[in-house]
Amino acid sequence: MVDVVLYLEGERYLSYRVLRGVKNRFGSTNEIGMFEMEGEGMTEIINPSEVLISERDEDPAGSVIVSTMEGTRPLLVELQALTTQTLFGFPRRTANGIDFNRLTLLMAVIEKRAGINLSNQDAYLNVVGGIRINEPGIDLGIILSVCSSHKNKPIPNDIVVIGEVGLTGEVRRVNMIDKQLKEAEKLGFKKCIIPENNKKLLKEKFKLDIIGVKNIKDAMKGVRTTMRENKQDIIANIIRIVAPGTEIRVGLENILKAKTGGLIVIGDSNEVLDIVDRADLR
Repeated sequence: MVDVVLYLEGERYLSYRVLRGVKNRFGSTNEIGMFEMEGEGMTEIINPSEVLISERDEDPAGSVIVSTMEGTRPLLVELQALTTQTLFGFPRRTANGIDFNRLTLLMAVIEKRAGINLSNQDAYLNVVGGIRINEPGIDLGIILSVCSSHKNKPIPNDIVVIGEVGLTGEVRRVNMIDKQLKEAEKLGFKKCIIPENNKKLLKEKFKLDIIGVKNIKDAMKGVRTTMRENKQDIIANIIRIVAPGTEIRVGLENILKAKTGGLIVIGDSNEVLDIVDRADLR
């Protein structure tokens, strides 16, 4: 008789390993342990979430941070999606770290419920770090990352996305939402998109800006709103360069408050060009 069965999972060329219990006569099989292969052997990773998202670039298109539960432990991971024009009649779908059929299903939901044509697009999705996730709470993150890559519009890197998605495009509630929000808050994220039904039942107060959504269209609208807010902050930083009290400074501030009008940035220094690029002002 076997008392305990443990699987040590991980990508062959990555140093991270996940120890997962499949059978345990003496306790729960819901918990996992995460380790890193080093010179002296495997060492425990105290905060897996921080490690898994530490190498993320600033606002890359197709990338999103999602939250998942491994037993009673919240885990933040990065999803990366890439869509390209297919060269053949049948588009290719590839998934690494999630179920392939789940990706196919969610892309069908995008086409039907969001009206985005992906029938001529190859799609690739990867869970960074070699982690395999089976929880449906990352569905909304998958949809947003695929749409972000297809539109080539980055999702702000201060957002965490949580939510299961049904076939009608509705965003369904997930379990242990409070623990996941605490983990996101601890790691310095500012906003979190969660199911509306979860937001209604929150018992604690968080410093996060929590956006409740009912369907995938609401989620996409929430991301666009956040992108506009971030852009306004960048434009405000540009305006602060102009000398206070001058007529041009007053005019620019009025444009920013009205959220309308035009803004012309003159300059070719690296600092100015970097601000313009991040604000998508070209």
